[in-house]
Amino acid sequence: MSSTPSPTTTDEISWVLTPLLELPGVLHAVIATGDGLVEGASDGLDRASAERVAAMTATVHAAARAFTSAFTGTERPRLAQTVVESDLGYAVVVPAGENTSLAVFTSPEAQLGNVAYQMQVQVAALGRALASPTRQQDTTVRS
Repeated sequence: MSSTPSPTTTDEISWVLTPLLELPGVLHAVIATGDGLVEGASDGLDRASAERVAAMTATVHAAARAFTSAFTGTERPRLAQTVVESDLGYAVVVPAGENTSLAVFTSPEAQLGNVAYQMQVQVAALGRALASPTRQQDTTVRS
């Protein structure tokens, strides 16, 4: 029996990863900036691996955008997802808001439709959380 990796607790938005890491076949997850920096990562990845994944996420997304542009002549197409299939599994990258991407790596047996759907659910939750105004502490004195 293997345990499901949990997101690091030091990253404020890593809570987005928890439901994804609970899906059958999802092995790792990373939230990355558009310039390839780690915003959150699953515990199953060491820091160096998470940084490489974040850098490659930005590169893969940029390449997919350029590839689509080459076919369509569209200057900046909006990507829904980028999927890389290998004998080891699938890497799936989706935009997760302004200058942010969400990437997961799954086993070959993972149900990609379910994984992709749950990634979109978590991206929507992240968007709502980031759009919500920060709660201010009530400093008024009540008598």
